[in-house]
Amino acid sequence: MTSTGHPDRDLADLLTTLITTAARNAPRSLQKRIGPSEVGIECARRLAYKWLEWPEVNEGGDPWPSIVGTATHDWLADALEAHNRALGRTRWLVEQRVHVAPGLSGSCDAYDTDTGTVLDHKVVGETSMRKYRQQVRAQYRVQAHLYGLGWENAGHTPRRVALAIYPRGGLLTGLYVWSEPYDRDLALAAVQRLDSIRDLTNRLDPENRPEHWSAIPASPSSDCRYCPWMLPGSRDLATGCPGQSLTLSRSDHGFGSLIAQQ
Repeated sequence: MTSTGHPDRDLADLLTTLITTAARNAPRSLQKRIGPSEVGIECARRLAYKWLEWPEVNEGGDPWPSIVGTATHDWLADALEAHNRALGRTRWLVEQRVHVAPGLSGSCDAYDTDTGTVLDHKVVGETSMRKYRQQVRAQYRVQAHLYGLGWENAGHTPRRVALAIYPRGGLLTGLYVWSEPYDRDLALAAVQRLDSIRDLTNRLDPENRPEHWSAIPASPSSDCRYCPWMLPGSRDLATGCPGQSLTLSRSDHGFGSLIAQQ
């Protein structure tokens, strides 16, 4: 790193560089397989890119919100383990890997054995908090029920799934908890949809027939800016997606519609 001659600015630049580098090399960032947190993503094309481990073109912006979220998760895990020790028994199963379906597993934040509640922590900004108080993001709802299926597969009896949504800025009084009864059918439908997207991707074989990327439907939204394959203005879907929905070809329209309906 080149010195600017301003010690404060040099230190800020150094910290920014080392933090960004560490974030990019964190285990969560290097994860290649599709996990429960991604299955509920509406965009089939994004899931297809992930399924094929396609080269990423978008770093996703400032890593600080994710770093804060990861640190908060670690602190909360310690707090739940401390509660177990205070009780003298294991009420909370913390950060355990659950197996949802073949090839689909993930680490669930916590499971409350007393109430049969699956718990997932989310740390969000003020704008997102306002939105989630109105309606929880479908992606996160699906994730919670998939974890429920994973706990069920492990021999437990989940009754509810819950999201504890913490304000990234502000006070703990801003904590919002959403929950609903565990729905096994919802989780199985999400797994089936993912399988359909995988099957479509394999059938179209965009690795060898890149023109077929356009037959995998995209769902443009504000979330595109976080997509690792978002490339504004791209006209080559094998390089990156511009974030604009392209019309399905006539031959593949039926299969694409099947995915959308699930």
